[in-house]
Amino acid sequence: MRIRYLISILLLSFAENVFANELPDLGDVSQASISPHEERQIGLQIMSQIRADPSYLDDAEVDGYLTNLGYKLISGSNEAQPDQAFEFFALLDPSINAFALPGGFMGFNSGLILTAKSESELAGVMAHEISHVTQKHLARMISAQKYSMLTTLASLALAILASRANSGAGQAVLATTQAAAIQSQLNFTRAHEKEADRIGLGVLVNAGFDPSGMSTFFGRLQRAGRFQENGAPSYLRTHPLTYERIADLENRTQNMSYKQVPDSIEFQLVRAKLRASEGKSRDAVKYFNSNLREKRYSNETVERYGLISALLREGNHARANKELTLLYESPHFGTMSKMKDNHRLGETIRIERKVLHASAMIETLAARVKLSVGQHAEALGIYKTALRIYPNHRALIYDYATALLHNGNKDEALKFTSQQLLFTPNDIRLYKLQAQGYEAIGNNMLQHRSQAEAYIRQGNLLAAIDQLKTALKTKDGDFYETSGVEARLKELQHWLSLVEN
Repeated sequence: MRIRYLISILLLSFAENVFANELPDLGDVSQASISPHEERQIGLQIMSQIRADPSYLDDAEVDGYLTNLGYKLISGSNEAQPDQAFEFFALLDPSINAFALPGGFMGFNSGLILTAKSESELAGVMAHEISHVTQKHLARMISAQKYSMLTTLASLALAILASRANSGAGQAVLATTQAAAIQSQLNFTRAHEKEADRIGLGVLVNAGFDPSGMSTFFGRLQRAGRFQENGAPSYLRTHPLTYERIADLENRTQNMSYKQVPDSIEFQLVRAKLRASEGKSRDAVKYFNSNLREKRYSNETVERYGLISALLREGNHARANKELTLLYESPHFGTMSKMKDNHRLGETIRIERKVLHASAMIETLAARVKLSVGQHAEALGIYKTALRIYPNHRALIYDYATALLHNGNKDEALKFTSQQLLFTPNDIRLYKLQAQGYEAIGNNMLQHRSQAEAYIRQGNLLAAIDQLKTALKTKDGDFYETSGVEARLKELQHWLSLVEN
């Protein structure tokens, strides 16, 4: 899988130039440090590859949960800069791994999220990764590479020249020099890991989580690695764990008071959703069926949520609809769908949030089930009611706009997406939905303009420029729309010239 290789060699990416056809540019030592903008651009380039990989999980609810958890932790950080951008995402990958990329991008494999036995454990890993970003470890590593690699690049140059002539000696020099560079970088990485542990533990505590979450999770991974000689968790290969690190974390934790923190309903639902998304759909259905039959669960609502998600994935819409009724009747359940007839809306909101397990994720799933069985009016009603309670829930917003389009309410869909973009002007999905809305009403120029805006925010200037050129060829816009597209095209062409130069 392309992403696994990308992540596993990320820390060695600057040594990777030795395999290029041309000799590497030694660069200017005085330019050792990189700016936040340069770091962000590196991250965007990596993310463009990650988003194209099949394992990239394009799920607004999982991303939203990780983002909310991440910013809760960031609020407890004394190191985060106000202008530091963070973006959290997930990969549908059973291996246990998490990683920080340049520019504040942080990825979490589904395997790691499912392995975490509590939200505090997941928060512990996330606090560690956030600390890599706030301490600028990747930027510092890039800078350090520029210095340390100077002494090895001369040897590498000789090795490359020799290897072109198929010289065995050249291959030996290449291998030896690369090994030295890797060892130097591993030593640098270990120092970063210890610092991320120390800073991350403070972040975890300040955000109100159980301080033992980090050491408990890392300790379990370390023990697993001892018994899996050739299959140690991926996290151990990219984040070297030592007995010294675990002992240091445990010692620091012992001096802190124990804090039992209940898992949020969103943490439980996200785990159920990921479990339903992994492997074959029929296996996921069997897993949740078995748990419900044998009552192997702590929350019936969460377990039925997972089963319904798996049934939808399997295409068994009728049974998913029946299970939705059982979910509403489960003892842990309570949302506005069940209670709206008993109280005024405002009173209902206060009761459900204080007493009962309620989540926008359940309402999103319910609406999707109704759409799957052709009950469009009921689904739109669920979306409208849910959006009054959860107006910022991204999946509800995207799903509602999509449902409006599919139901033929194209003008309402376009109005809704345009209004939402006023609040979140950098939302890529909304621009794509807006483009669909313009296509539905036959406005081709604005369709391509909206698609261009989506590409811009993905860091793909070439595709955005191509869309704007296509927009001008449609000639179906008025004077103001055409002028806007022309101005935007000139702006992007200027940006591109700056990047290329």
